Amino acid sequence: MKSPTKRPTISDLAKAAGVSVATIDRLLNGRHPVREETARRIFEAATDIGFHGANAIRQRTLAQQPDYHLGFILQKERHAFYQEFAARIEEVVRSHPDRRLRATIRFVQSTSPAELAELIRGMKGKVRAVAVTGIDHHDATAAVAELKAAGIPTFSLLSDFAQGVREGYIGTNNLKAGRTAAWLMSKIARGPGRIAVFIGAFRYHGHALRETGFRSYFREFAPEFTLTDSIVNVETRQLTYEATLGLLDRHDDVVGIYVAGGGMEGAIAALREVRRPDEVTCIVHELTPESRRGLLDRHVSVVMATPLPALCTDLIEMMVHSIEHGMAENPGQRFLPAQLWTPESL
Repeated sequence: MKSPTKRPTISDLAKAAGVSVATIDRLLNGRHPVREETARRIFEAATDIGFHGANAIRQRTLAQQPDYHLGFILQKERHAFYQEFAARIEEVVRSHPDRRLRATIRFVQSTSPAELAELIRGMKGKVRAVAVTGIDHHDATAAVAELKAAGIPTFSLLSDFAQGVREGYIGTNNLKAGRTAAWLMSKIARGPGRIAVFIGAFRYHGHALRETGFRSYFREFAPEFTLTDSIVNVETRQLTYEATLGLLDRHDDVVGIYVAGGGMEGAIAALREVRRPDEVTCIVHELTPESRRGLLDRHVSVVMATPLPALCTDLIEMMVHSIEHGMAENPGQRFLPAQLWTPESL
């Protein structure tokens, strides 16, 4: 009979971390401070060897670190993408190896600039740094300026806003995303014809850039296609559904639909009702249960997804850096490459 695996001891941990047993004892019992670098090495070794007190070591290590409260403002609380976004933020905050972090996450309920500005101002005096996804409007910019004056940096997410005031932007390069979507559309579509473009609202800077990139590619490389005037869907399923059904009913030559923002669920539902799989090339953003089903039944051709794990990790490091080192003299942009999903890559 095989004997059970022996649990690693403190001596095993000391050997793995390259420290003395007394140092492990000091860290576990909090008798004397242990250098940050040494404590981190001990925790990493404890994790590697499966030491039963690894979590206690992490707590002792973090107890010596600063405690930062971070604020986040996202869109559409019930949408699968933003639910995953919030979960990823919580995961990175909870597991940060070097800092004690807490997150407060709020959700915008509408596209009202006043609501967004109120939520931004509501973070003042409560958090050390803020990250926001929202529309580009002077009310939001004014709120970001108030936080900046109070020493609270604000980062824009996914769609840039408050440029010149916000601390930085992190997300995909939306101009390139639009051109990439156009290149894909021109190669996949069954032939020259009409292409519809949906945007959430004119105030979404990211949507405007995607639309610009999309149209500029077709003007330059595929003028044989006809692009309709952009349809504003306020990022809602129902409006997109009704508009797509109306478009397909009026025009038999629709070969492509590009949903540059939210509301893709409506376009997918309409295509299922009145078009065969692969008949219309549909390109959308963000991989959710709904867009995944669209790929599988071939009413969606390509999904362009934000790499949320990488984004959340980089974002929180940027927020911590701005707290500890001050706001940047020249706020910049951090572009992450979009992930492309097709029916064959799931």
